[in-house]
Amino acid sequence: MNRLQAELQRLYPPPSTTQEGDRVRALLLELARPADWDTLGQLWRGVQADLQLPAPGIAVSGTDGLQLWFSLQQPVSAARAADFLARLQARYLPGIAPARVRALATVPAIPAQDAATGNWSAFVAPDLAPVFADTPWLDIPPGADGQADLLARLAPIKPAAFEAAMQALAPAAAPRPDAGTDVNPRQFLQRVLNDETAPLALRVDAAKALLGREP
Repeated sequence: MNRLQAELQRLYPPPSTTQEGDRVRALLLELARPADWDTLGQLWRGVQADLQLPAPGIAVSGTDGLQLWFSLQQPVSAARAADFLARLQARYLPGIAPARVRALATVPAIPAQDAATGNWSAFVAPDLAPVFADTPWLDIPPGADGQADLLARLAPIKPAAFEAAMQALAPAAAPRPDAGTDVNPRQFLQRVLNDETAPLALRVDAAKALLGREP
């Protein structure tokens, strides 16, 4: 096993199949047609600044997209991985047409040559990502040592950090059915009375109002 193979195995191993289904450690989010690094770069920076996650790998697809590769220290179910990617998409790519985004919990081989064009997919350095916005591929195969050097700088997401990110990315809770403007007055007063965090004077007033409503 050479250095590149070792780094790929460390960060992006293939799924493991259990009785509960596939469990994965490698996740991919791609933006294509066009490969807009200005937009995808906001996600790359956001997961680090907002979610305190390690930087994901950056890759050119070899065809028409730029990709972010996420590595997990511990495997999760394919469904949970897909949920994580969907939450990232909702947070950081809300205005992007769904057809331009590809989210995968089973990642392709990389580096790899596109059979139709002969171009190559490859990992790239963050400062070079904008260069590939119009041409997200390499014309020649990337060097194995250079690819290994890029991957050696990356770290997988630890379980606690992943769970914290999932919580931070959770969609906002839907409003309670009884929290609208058409709340029944008696129900509202009862909620105030039962709310131990409400000021005592307010709860006393609610109790008086409720007693006044008794037949």
